[in-house]
Amino acid sequence: MAPNAPRSLAPNQTQPAINIQINVSAQQLAQTDYEISLKLEGKAESAGTILFAFDLTFAGVFRVQNVPAETLQPIVMIECPRLLFPFAREIVATSVRNGGFPPLLLDPVDFVALYQQRAGQTQAAQPTPTSS
Repeated sequence: MAPNAPRSLAPNQTQPAINIQINVSAQQLAQTDYEISLKLEGKAESAGTILFAFDLTFAGVFRVQNVPAETLQPIVMIECPRLLFPFAREIVATSVRNGGFPPLLLDPVDFVALYQQRAGQTQAAQPTPTSS
């Protein structure tokens, strides 16, 4: 978590650069059951030195019933991770604090935008049909 301790724990005048990546994945376990994984990766750097790093995968199993087929994907990829996020956020904050740093309080995530971005990337990766 703190690869450069104890040097990284010394008082530092500069604000560290914090880089965080979030990814959501879903796996269907049964007809109505889905495992949703929320992956949070991050690190804080100052003057080229890594102060701390974390890699957390937090998952939950959700049973989704009685929803129209067209709303299933948004529920699984937006609403389910939205329910998981506060717990993952607390784990990161507590872990960073227990490592000797101020707690890292992650801002709320716009899972709608994350879903739309991922959908756009999927469409861009698909080959476009050509007419002969």
